[in-house]
Amino acid sequence: MSMYTTGEIAKLCNVTVRTVQYYDSRNILIPSELSEGGRRLYSEDDLKRMKVICFLRELGISINNIEELLGEKEPGKVIDILLSQQEAILREEIEERKSRLELLEQLQKQLKVTENFSFDSIGDIAHNMKNKKNLRKLHTMLLISALPIEILEWFSIIYGIRTGIWWPCIVYLLILVPYVIWFVNYYFRRVAYICPQCNEVFKPSKKEAFWASHTPTMRKLTCPSCGHKGFCVEVYKKEEN
Repeated sequence: MSMYTTGEIAKLCNVTVRTVQYYDSRNILIPSELSEGGRRLYSEDDLKRMKVICFLRELGISINNIEELLGEKEPGKVIDILLSQQEAILREEIEERKSRLELLEQLQKQLKVTENFSFDSIGDIAHNMKNKKNLRKLHTMLLISALPIEILEWFSIIYGIRTGIWWPCIVYLLILVPYVIWFVNYYFRRVAYICPQCNEVFKPSKKEAFWASHTPTMRKLTCPSCGHKGFCVEVYKKEEN
């Protein structure tokens, strides 16, 4: 049966001798034997254990968790849970880095078309991009919430045409009215509009905004500051309580 010294097991696992000694001091890699001269000797099983420790460390699992894990009767099940958790963390980090990369690319594009570079211009661009992102999230969330209402509408109409029974339409209307009230309050508390004439950012009344002509990014409103009436650009601006 092969036996390995501290230096040999460190080399095989691509770690430092001090790392092996540290794991020994934490009692998670205890040598199987001691030579007559007092040198620590590790067996094949110790080598396998060391490789498992190194693998878990590469995944970012802490020494404390590894220590507790190796003390379990069935460490395989615990390892599976830890790996799943670590996978979720890594995927979250990947998504975060992707978002940062996208933000960086957008910022570079905006700076290329900015005539006068300044720190203020960077701040304005970053702020506008954040607003666009929040606005997209708001639109997506409201679109998803409206899908069941839309499905119920078509179901009630088709059902009424085919059967002559129209009570599902009444149910639809009873659901639609409170949904529209919630939608209007929720949406217009989270958006504002920029006047193209005076650049004033303002919040119109919910009644004016609801009935105004609009596109996905603009709404025809009257600016309370300069009185301009026309299409104003929609931005994300959550109303503070």
